[in-house]
Amino acid sequence: MIRNVLSIAGSDPSGGAGIQADLKAFSARGVYGMAVLTALTAQNTQGVFGVHLVPPEFVADQIKTVFADVRVDAVKIGMIANAGIAEAIADALAPHRGVPVVLDPVMVAKGGASLLATAAVAALTSRLLPLATVLTPNLPEAAALLHEPLAEDREEMASQAQHLLALGPTNVLIKGGHLETEESPDVLASAAGLTWFEGRRIPTHNTHGTGCTLSSAIAAELAKGLTPPEAVAIAKRYLAGAVAEADELSVGSGHGPVQHFHGLWKDMEGMKK
Repeated sequence: MIRNVLSIAGSDPSGGAGIQADLKAFSARGVYGMAVLTALTAQNTQGVFGVHLVPPEFVADQIKTVFADVRVDAVKIGMIANAGIAEAIADALAPHRGVPVVLDPVMVAKGGASLLATAAVAALTSRLLPLATVLTPNLPEAAALLHEPLAEDREEMASQAQHLLALGPTNVLIKGGHLETEESPDVLASAAGLTWFEGRRIPTHNTHGTGCTLSSAIAAELAKGLTPPEAVAIAKRYLAGAVAEADELSVGSGHGPVQHFHGLWKDMEGMKK
């Protein structure tokens, strides 16, 4: 049976991040993707130049309409933009507590633009974190959620993961891509303890949408019934391949997208030969 996964996030018209990246990752991981829009953005590989928010009540209407008709096997939450949208999402998902939720706390775009109002952090923390099966912040996001300095090593990453775990999510995956080291480790915290996932840095500027892609891939694997550690391991391998093949694409002059379909397109090339 093909699983159904819902993304609740903002739109990226250049196709590298947001809803567009989520749907590509869902398809690449073999699940059926659905989308609830929280915001329209005017952005490309060089940055975000405008944001148009969807009214909170209409965000809720979209979610309710999907659940009223379609079996939802997992949910990924990305850009929420403001407190009203965070509250609307939490209220709409409250009746569906058995569905796995991956929460990617999108706060700042790759180019530096803020994607989350300051007042929304409290709503995100109090309403959405307790709904999360897996919370997936990068180092700046983890620091912002905790109002702590940026973690600079593995010990501080582990400490912040455990602090975030105390706020309600079942699992917390802190991504170490911002560490100033040759490696890029991630740490998964749960009631069972800590699990480290090692990763090597891949020399490319095409990393637009990596956070969206990883969280969506995790949601896809959770929808298939995998445990969070299993889902994270598979999603990380998928993302590593997508980043490694990113330079095969020629999209924009800034931070280009990853190659979501690196496996599928290579298979298609082999079939033509």
